[in-house]
Parts: sequence; C-alpha cells; structure tokens
Amino acid sequence: MKDLAYLNKFFVKYKWHLIPGVLFVIISNIFIVLPAQVVRVALDLVIENIGVYNLFTGFNRQNVVYDIFGYSLLLFGTLILVLYLMRGLFLFFTRQTIILMSRHIEYDLKNEIYSHYQDLSLAFYRRHNTGDLMNRVTEDVSRVRMYLGPGIMYAINTIVLFVVVIYAMITVNVRLAIFSILPMPILAVIIYYVNNIINFRSEKIQERLSSLSSFVQENFSGIRIMKSYVRESSVREKFALESDDYKTHSMALAKVQAVFFPIMLLLIGLSNIIIIYIGGVEVMKGNITPGNIAEFLVYISQLTFPVMALGWVTSIIQRAAASQKRINEFLDQKPEIISPDVPKRSINGLIEFNDVSFIYPDTGIQALKNVTFTAHPGEMVAIIGRTGSGKSTIANLLLRMYDTTGGEILIDKEPVKHLNLEGYRAQIGFVPQEVFLFSDTIANNIAFSADVLNMPVVEQAAKDAAVYNNIIELEKGFETLIGERGITLSGGQKQRVSIARAIVKHPQILIFDDCLSAVDTRTEEEILQNLGNIMQGKTNIIIAHRISTIKNADKILVMDNGEIIEQGDHEYLMRQKGIYFELYEKQLLEEQEVSEN
Repeated sequence: MKDLAYLNKFFVKYKWHLIPGVLFVIISNIFIVLPAQVVRVALDLVIENIGVYNLFTGFNRQNVVYDIFGYSLLLFGTLILVLYLMRGLFLFFTRQTIILMSRHIEYDLKNEIYSHYQDLSLAFYRRHNTGDLMNRVTEDVSRVRMYLGPGIMYAINTIVLFVVVIYAMITVNVRLAIFSILPMPILAVIIYYVNNIINFRSEKIQERLSSLSSFVQENFSGIRIMKSYVRESSVREKFALESDDYKTHSMALAKVQAVFFPIMLLLIGLSNIIIIYIGGVEVMKGNITPGNIAEFLVYISQLTFPVMALGWVTSIIQRAAASQKRINEFLDQKPEIISPDVPKRSINGLIEFNDVSFIYPDTGIQALKNVTFTAHPGEMVAIIGRTGSGKSTIANLLLRMYDTTGGEILIDKEPVKHLNLEGYRAQIGFVPQEVFLFSDTIANNIAFSADVLNMPVVEQAAKDAAVYNNIIELEKGFETLIGERGITLSGGQKQRVSIARAIVKHPQILIFDDCLSAVDTRTEEEILQNLGNIMQGKTNIIIAHRISTIKNADKILVMDNGEIIEQGDHEYLMRQKGIYFELYEKQLLEEQEVSEN
C-alpha cells in the first residue's frame, strides 16, 4: 500500500465526496438488515395466524382473522419494498459521491502525469518508448481509478455489511451464526486465488490478442512486399500459429471459469443447508423461531456478493498498487533541464560556443569535443560533415534540449542556462531533420506556434517556404486535413510546410537541421533566397549534407568525429583543399553522373 499512499493527497482534496460516501454506505447497509428482520416477523406471524385461523373454524370470526392476516402480509410486503427502495436510493448517493470522486481524481492524476511529461527533458523520451508513456497515463491510471472508485466503495461496503449482519446474526443465535458463516472464509480464499488466476490469464490473452492484431496489421500494411516475394503461404502458417496460441490461452481461461462458478454455487448452497439443519435443531430446542431461519437465509444471501467482492477488491488493489508504482517511477523523475526563475527577455541572436563538449547521458557517446565558434546576428552559419559528426547535437544544445557536459553556450554574452527557457525557445525557429506534422489542417500546422490563426501571415510563410502553390492546388487548400507525419503530402512538401511553421513567427534565431534534403535544387535556391530577405539582422544556423545548400553561407563549419576540423567561407575552404574540398569534388562528380544518366 506504500505506493498507493501517493493518492492520499487526493482523498484530502475530495474529502467532502469521500466522507458522505462512507456515511451513505453505512446507511444503505442498515436498510439491508431490516428487511431480513421484517421477513422473520412476517413468517412468525403467518405461522401464528394459521393457528388462530384454524381455531375459528366454523365461526364468523374466521373471515375477520383472514382479512387481518391478508392486510398484515400486504403491509409487510410494502414495508420490505420501501426498505429496498431506500437502500437503492442510498446506493445511488454512494455512487454519486465515491465513484464521482474517483473520476475527479482520475482527471487530476492524468493532468498531473501529462504536465510532468511536458517538464521532462528530451533525454527522458530517448530512454522510453511512446507505448510505455501512453500506457502509464491511460491503462495504469484506469487501474488506479478502479481502486479509488469500485475498490474503495465495495471494500467499505463489505466491511460495514459484515459487521452489521454478523452482529444481527449473533444477537439472534450464536451457534447458528457460527455454523452459517463457516463456508464463507473458504469461499473468500477460493475467490481470491481464482481471481488472480483469471486476471493473469486475461492479461496473457490481451497480450496474445495484441500480438495477433499487430501481426495482421503489419502484414496488411506490407501486402505489396508479401505478394512480391510470394510469401502468402508462409504468412498463413505464421498466422495459424498466432491464432492457435491465442486459442490455447482462451481455453485455459474458460476452464478456470467453468470450475469456479460451480464451486461458488456449491459453497453458497452448503451455507443454506447448514442454516436449515442447525436452525431446525435450534427451533426444536425452542431457542429460535422458524422466522429466524428465514432471516438467516436472507442474511447469507446478502453476504454472498460481498464475499465474492472481497476477492475481486483484493485483486483490484494489487493491480492498482502495481500501476501506481509504475506511475510513481515517472513522477519521481526530475527534469534535467530546469528553467531559472527569471523574466523573459528579447534576444539579439549572438551565439557563442566556448570549448563545448557533450556526452549523451543515455548512451555515453561523446558527440562534441571542445567545439568553439561564434554566430553574429545577420550571419548565416552552415555546418556540414559526415553522419554522426555531431551536427544535430549542436542544434539540440542551442535549443537547450540538453545541457553541455563541458564548456558553455552564450546567447548575447549570457549563459543559455540563465535565460528563461520558455521565452528563449519562443524566439527560435527550428526545422528538424525528421519532419513531424500534426493531424490537423495545413493552416493550423503552419500556425502551430501562434495562439491565433492569422491567414495572411500563414500564406506569406507558405510563399517564403515555396510551398504556397502546392497548397492552393489541393481541393481544400490550406484547410486540407493531413494525417500524422503528413501522410497526404510528399517528402519535399512536408519539409517546406515545416519550414513555413518555423518562419511564421519571425524568429530571431533560425535553425535548419538538414531539412532541405528532399527538396530539388531549384526550390532550395528559392527558399534560401527568401530566407535571406526575411532573416536580415537575425541569426541563421543551417545544417546540411549538400554543399550546394551552404556554399553562400557567411561561415561554414566542417565537422568530423565531434570536432570542428575546418571553418571559413566557401572560397577559403576550397583553397585549403582539405575535407571540405574533397566533399565538394565528390558531390560535384555524383551530380554529373546523375545528369548524364
């Protein structure tokens, strides 16, 4: 329960839901005991009145006795109905308090987890996959809610009902009370263990079903490849194996359930037999009345569901504790990147890397070694190098997705760690290497950084990114809905929409992380020319593989193995005849071969 102790603060917050809920549970259980006592009185009355009725055989008074007897039974029947209606009313109030409380806590917990996710740095997301993050905020929270709602409600109900009913039984006859509840602990233990088995096997079935669904989805997605390689028969065999595995687990669960219910009914029936036998003996001894036997039968029937619920609630608590432990593991993680408590301020865009080194915390790979350079406002600084040379790491450090492990980064002569993070990032336009577009309209994707959709500004950004003509050719233009990752657009169109999204907010620093790779040379030149006009007096950082993209840059940094091995403008680097010169010659030769073919 120590993991579930985290939820205590929510119980305090919603105490005016919980306290009335507990009171309603207690009151509703009082109304479950009273009908049993009414049944006892009614049955004893029936037995007594039958004797009186027979005494007046042949007398006119017999009809009067019969009428009184009938009205009495009608009164008792109405009273029992009213008592059960009152119980139902208070059960409704119980659900409106405790279950409602659980929904409020579920809402708060989900928001708390999601808000914490937002605060965690990029390193956290590199360590955990998306499915795991989703499960903790959905499936795990749902299991915790089952504990907060039905778990607590049925646990309190079971405890209160046991106390009230057993007290009522003992006040009638101790011996009959002890014998009648003997099978109940056995039933509770069986239900507890069987519930655990059922839950375990149900989870296995869910895993098998998920695996089967993934198998089918993957093969339908790759149907073209499957048919091209003539693998239909092989896939059918694998599907049969997956289906057989699912069937095996389903049959195992069905067998447990098939045994469980007859055993449960047997133990309930055994309790009834004991009551009738022991009760009959006690009636013959004159210790109780026949109505008490009926009263005990009602009590046992009322205890049956709580006993069953006891095992179920125990299982719910165990699963909730496991889920809350998983949630706590994430909530206990502290963000590596913390914004200082300083006011937001405008930046000019002077960037200085002073002897910066960086080692990725999750892999231990050293991405940068003693990198030093300066980018002034109005300059276009290009970074080029082989894959894995540390180019994208510079972009991540500039955005402060990570903090340096050596040296420091200055923005306008102030360490980037001292800047208000939200205000700083709001003045940076970033176009990532892997383009991501949201499932929304093209207009909303471009205007993602703005609070209000300003169509003239969006359209101008699309023109500057050389994607305006492509958009207006679509049937709905800027209102065209695109799927996750922009599945309705080509690779080049997605990159240009991403560029428009970065420049729409007129950033002071613009970072391109190899985002023109899917754009043809002519479109690339148009985009760079437009950027030259709109980014005057602002800082441009362009990371690229193609030298044609960066040859007009004011400063070019050539990187290899995390170090700057050459820097200067295009003409200077060509004269040096070093790595940059070799890359240029190689790319020029490749372009000539492509044009000849």
